[in-house]
Amino acid sequence: MCATCGCADGARIRHQHEDGTWHYHDDGTRHDHDDGAWHEHGAAGPGQPHEHAGGQTVTLEEKVLARNDALARQNRDWLRARGILALNLMSSPGAGKTTLLERTARDLAGELVIGVIEGDQETALDADRMRAAGCRVVQVNTGTGCHLDAAMVRGALVALDPPDGSVVVIENVGNLVCPALFDLGEAHRVVLASVTEGADKPVKYPHMFRSADLVLVSKTDLLPYLDFDLDRCTADLAKISPGATVLPLSARAGYGTGPWYGWLRQQVPSAAR
Repeated sequence: MCATCGCADGARIRHQHEDGTWHYHDDGTRHDHDDGAWHEHGAAGPGQPHEHAGGQTVTLEEKVLARNDALARQNRDWLRARGILALNLMSSPGAGKTTLLERTARDLAGELVIGVIEGDQETALDADRMRAAGCRVVQVNTGTGCHLDAAMVRGALVALDPPDGSVVVIENVGNLVCPALFDLGEAHRVVLASVTEGADKPVKYPHMFRSADLVLVSKTDLLPYLDFDLDRCTADLAKISPGATVLPLSARAGYGTGPWYGWLRQQVPSAAR
């Protein structure tokens, strides 16, 4: 797993005020009680070893996924109770996640209320772009961590405060490995595979693509200039993830965005329309 990559380190969550200033706070670790209140723990965070009687240590690998899954279930229940559609958007760095979200937010403005949780190791560059596109946005900086987890997302949801019936897109840290392992409480997983990366990514990173509900083959406007076999990529995806929908598109040129918007509309609770 990622016992030595720094994923256990505390993330920083920041959200921007109307005056343009950013407010920082640690993500903390929270869980939901039956009365709906959120309880925050102290410094011991997800993935940190805990000492027990007899000196036995529960290791990161034994605990982190089980603990994350429990928090993810709480996130999912919280989102469902409010009629909020949450998508976990994943890809390698530079595949076009933020560009896709910018175009989606602008094209569907007035139809869908879209909030964004941005995951990056550092900076608020993508959050600034999404705010300019008209979205309410919260930035999560993971430091040395290579993925978001359910505790980070819960803290971000508190800061984002999405309205009932809205859409929340969680733009995960660019990585085709670790994000696939961590349930965030999302309703669906959307994975981008850019044509600039080569057609072999689904077979090289099968766990990521196997977990996808939708695969968007992005940057297709560049196909005339690349040696990319779209038929091969589509065939590999059909073998690895036969239940996933595959849609080619170019967010920058606008090719294929209609089917993506159609898929998105089908997933949105009626209250959000």
